[in-house]
Amino acid sequence: MSQTAQSKGKPGQRGRGPPIYGGGPPGGAKGASDRPRRPRRESEEEVWVPKTLLGQKVASGEITSLEEIIESGLRIQESGIIKKLLPDLKSEVVDVGIIQKMTSNGQSTRFKAIVATGNENGYLGIGQGKSKQMRIAIEKATSQAYLNVNPIKLGCGSWECRCDQKHSVPFKVKGKGGSVTIEIIPAPRGLGLVAGGKIKRLLELAGLKDAWTTAKGSTPTMNSTSKAILDCLRQTFSQG
Repeated sequence: MSQTAQSKGKPGQRGRGPPIYGGGPPGGAKGASDRPRRPRRESEEEVWVPKTLLGQKVASGEITSLEEIIESGLRIQESGIIKKLLPDLKSEVVDVGIIQKMTSNGQSTRFKAIVATGNENGYLGIGQGKSKQMRIAIEKATSQAYLNVNPIKLGCGSWECRCDQKHSVPFKVKGKGGSVTIEIIPAPRGLGLVAGGKIKRLLELAGLKDAWTTAKGSTPTMNSTSKAILDCLRQTFSQG
């Protein structure tokens, strides 16, 4: 056997036969997984620039509470005003759905979302948004919920409890939204919220801990149910 044939059978020798590489790239170069990753840039929060006269007063510190705005009869047109006055608000998606409509160009599909925002301590707002994209619909509903935030007067209106803590409503209130009518009755401390799942969560966002509730109408329709709850809780501040 010639020397050339023997050299081909030894692939490990340099310059003789086809080279055999291991798992890594040739020449010992670093692979894509070995390269140091660049740190991700943290998304910077948008700085609120007031566009209305009311927003400028809130930004300058001339107005420091939401009750002051409501008593003055001013209209809130910027969600940044609420974020400035109530930085501890929490937003939660209550319901999402699909709106389908037949047009001359075919079937049109849009998304709708209902978002509730509250700080679990006497403030609640509910908003609705629609768009062709779910994300944009939720953003619209969140912005609308901030604009609809209302103060709620908490107290203890139960004759069984008669304490001085703010754990329920101060008196019985009734609200209506569409075909839904909801009544909230003060309850003694420790009872909890006697309500359905989504209704209970809205009352928790408002800051209620103990209450009885009665509902009539199509309560699965969250658009009407959320309006009825907000109408109920608004009366605690306007009548209290």
